[in-house]
Amino acid sequence: MTDRHHLLVHGATFAAVGDRGDISGVRGAGSPDGLFVRDARHLSRWQLTVDGAVPEVLTPVADGDAARCVLVPRGGRQEPPAHTLFREQAVGDSSFVEALRVTSNRPAPTTVRLAITADADFADQFELRSDHRTYVKAGAVRSRQVLDDGIEFTYRRAEWRSCTTITADPAPDAVEETGTGARRLVWVMDLESHGTTELVLRVMARPHGDRRALRVPRSPAAVNEQVLALEGGFVEGVAFPTGWPELAAACARGLSDLAALQVPATGPDGEELRVPAAGAPWFLTLLGRDALLTALFALPYRPQLAAATLPALAATQATGNRVSSVAQPGKIVHEVRHGELAHFGQVPFGRYYGSVDATPLFLILLGAYVEGTGDTVLARRLEAHARAAIGWMLDHGGLTARGYLVYRADRGGLANQNWKDSPGAICWSDGTRPTGAVMAAGAQGYAYDALRRTAWVARTAWADETYAALLEQAAADLRDRFQRDFWMREHSFPALALDGEGRQVDALASDAGHLLWSGLLDKEYGEVVGRRLLEPDFFSGWGVRTLAAGQPAYHPLSHHRGPVWPHDNALITLGLARYGLHDEARTVAHALVDAATAGGHRLPEVLAGYGRDTHPEPVPYPHACIRESRSAAAPLALLTAVGGA
Repeated sequence: MTDRHHLLVHGATFAAVGDRGDISGVRGAGSPDGLFVRDARHLSRWQLTVDGAVPEVLTPVADGDAARCVLVPRGGRQEPPAHTLFREQAVGDSSFVEALRVTSNRPAPTTVRLAITADADFADQFELRSDHRTYVKAGAVRSRQVLDDGIEFTYRRAEWRSCTTITADPAPDAVEETGTGARRLVWVMDLESHGTTELVLRVMARPHGDRRALRVPRSPAAVNEQVLALEGGFVEGVAFPTGWPELAAACARGLSDLAALQVPATGPDGEELRVPAAGAPWFLTLLGRDALLTALFALPYRPQLAAATLPALAATQATGNRVSSVAQPGKIVHEVRHGELAHFGQVPFGRYYGSVDATPLFLILLGAYVEGTGDTVLARRLEAHARAAIGWMLDHGGLTARGYLVYRADRGGLANQNWKDSPGAICWSDGTRPTGAVMAAGAQGYAYDALRRTAWVARTAWADETYAALLEQAAADLRDRFQRDFWMREHSFPALALDGEGRQVDALASDAGHLLWSGLLDKEYGEVVGRRLLEPDFFSGWGVRTLAAGQPAYHPLSHHRGPVWPHDNALITLGLARYGLHDEARTVAHALVDAATAGGHRLPEVLAGYGRDTHPEPVPYPHACIRESRSAAAPLALLTAVGGA
């Protein structure tokens, strides 16, 4: 497939279409195309032909909440197009709707034959990744049933059932077989002189276990009305900086994206919640770390995100040990999946706990939420969950036995379980990877902040002075240990991690900025670190690189070894402000806002690490999520850190 993918996102549903609005169903591409609901592809082909040929693009699909394009039949300068096609598509809750308007360009009546070739392969997202893994799906059966006004595709495997229903107004004149699983819906439409006719197609996706009474919106315009109302509710009432219009625009764009990225979840008492998904296309689901950081960034402006995220994660908190999913009592979930492969245990991510930092971040958000809102009711409701999370940090997490939070590579899941979770992300400066247990620096900062904040909650909301004092002492001890064990005197900088033997993993990495955010470093050390992060090898002009340039391990296009991550930089900016480095904080904030402005006021998940001095426009990272909740919330964190400066 040569044209770009354009994402339409609505909650747990997204569609990726090409420049002409088609879906090709190509597997193993950089990003998937199709209609997806809860990790399954409910449309794998959606291709328009006009009089038996693929039309040409006059105006390609542009990025936005709806996909619109203008097409014409193929021809030449001596044979102007007989008609013009105006195509509009939008995504609703478990639905996709298209309006196709055909206008004749001829003075005499004419006939046009339109066809949509459609298919639903119900592939799990994990089957579509570029690692080319295959999964056995014994007994799986796909079927198709022609309806009076369309067609229905169904899929079953043991107890698993999924369905995609396509209806059209007007009904197709024929539904043809194609020799594959796809079916071709055909209309023969008469056009008056310079006349116009319209066709509306509606797709309803019914994933396994979804028994809701759903209705497909009547038109893309109806979907857009819903989207605008939802986005307006998120943006309304936020005081944007009047003196910095670019930051205001980035905040508004981010809030609009957060509105679209809300997915359903369930609380401890079965209550229905809406929480931030990690990002589209690959992670339109609840990821603990991502949702927690998003809610933290948005807390001063949209505290309801935290009020939903905390109980949703409490409801999925581990209560026992399970090696296959890295579950341990009190641990907060890393990833929740609803797809077929997770259901049958073929991937470990149904509820996967391979994160060393989601648990302390849960406690940080709880403390920050209670402090910011005064909602002690939620603090008391989640008291048992918070104490269990503290218990995990002290026991299974490693604070008592090792002095630090520890993780080990998970053979079936993630090799690294901090925020830099790609296989080679934690490394020495020469690129060598540590073996055995790993103690990542950033996670220790989170643990320190979690202990302190939970001590405050224990004292103010739980009336447990003894417990509060124990946690405060544990935090103080951790701070003393960290500065002794992690500080690299020859670099005046903290190590990225300690390996299983306690050796300093010496790569110079942006994680040091997270230590500023958590307040783990003494003021003198913190100021040295903060200024170091603004030196040219770290600071690209678009933000702080994940790894300082000049080290053998550095690569501007390696996932966590050199690119610029906006959420990483948001934490750094908050940390710089915490240590009184306000000029440095403003420098990073302005760089990120400039990057957002260059991208239509939207920050991507990650940018390439190339310097602004040699590349006057930010260079995209090739595998970034286009819409990502942490990046969407990052401008709000910048607003908190530096105001409208």
